[in-house]
Amino acid sequence: MEKELNALRNDCAARQKKGLHFIIASVLIWALILVVHLTGMNIEPKNLFTFCCSAVLFPVAWGLSKLLKIDFEGKGNPLTKAGILFSVNQILYILIVMWVFAAVPEKMVMVYAMVFGAHLMPFSWLYRSKSYMAFSIFIPIFSLILGLITTPAVLSAAMVVVEAVFAGCLFMECRKMGCSPLS
Repeated sequence: MEKELNALRNDCAARQKKGLHFIIASVLIWALILVVHLTGMNIEPKNLFTFCCSAVLFPVAWGLSKLLKIDFEGKGNPLTKAGILFSVNQILYILIVMWVFAAVPEKMVMVYAMVFGAHLMPFSWLYRSKSYMAFSIFIPIFSLILGLITTPAVLSAAMVVVEAVFAGCLFMECRKMGCSPLS
């Protein structure tokens, strides 16, 4: 049974190229959040627009999946449903971010980044990925520290870099397992 499960996990990781399309899309989202937080608006509209930036995740990830020849839907692999569940659970955590939006608006981007990072952990199991595990731990801790001592714009800029490095790590993992996004 364990061999069959691992075979399904390997198939999911290979066909979906370890979710690389979503991580690349998150680089764009954090760049958009950075642009929002560089404006002269008050923090409340900035935070509202921060939420709006996330709306492009699925369309951008879908477009990237076509460009990188990634099986976006993962049909035929029952573990795809687990991947969807791992993603959807973040919606529940966004309720915490919404509370911070009202209670401590200047820390909303910090909490948003922490939630984003933490939600990556189950994908370390699904994709058998050390990168997902490492970044799911690093991002929340890094975001907490940086978010407490800097501005949302600085944290957003740092997240662009962190997500780009994460995407590079996933690219290398894909190459190592023979499912390079460029093939």
